[in-house]
Amino acid sequence: MPPEPPPLPALTRAEGELVDRYLEVVDLLGRINPARGRDTYGALRAAQALAGRAAALRDALTVMYERGETELHAHTLARALRVLDGRRRAGLVGLPPESGS
Repeated sequence: MPPEPPPLPALTRAEGELVDRYLEVVDLLGRINPARGRDTYGALRAAQALAGRAAALRDALTVMYERGETELHAHTLARALRVLDGRRRAGLVGLPPESGS
């Protein structure tokens, strides 16, 4: 059995929403990435969904701001992103390594 992942750091509900919505946007951008794509239909569907997920991300940040959560605790949020496989997921947005290198 694979080792148990580390626990998520303590987050406010709004911070949890921010992390979840951010990763949804990253996942969609990874699916749209023309350097990694397989077909136009899948990229099209991801692009169509992107507007809604970006609005949800905006809404999560709005809630944080309106509640007085005016600072992003980058260290804590980065830990949460690492636990949720954010490094791999964000890596799909960039260019893949060149073939043969």
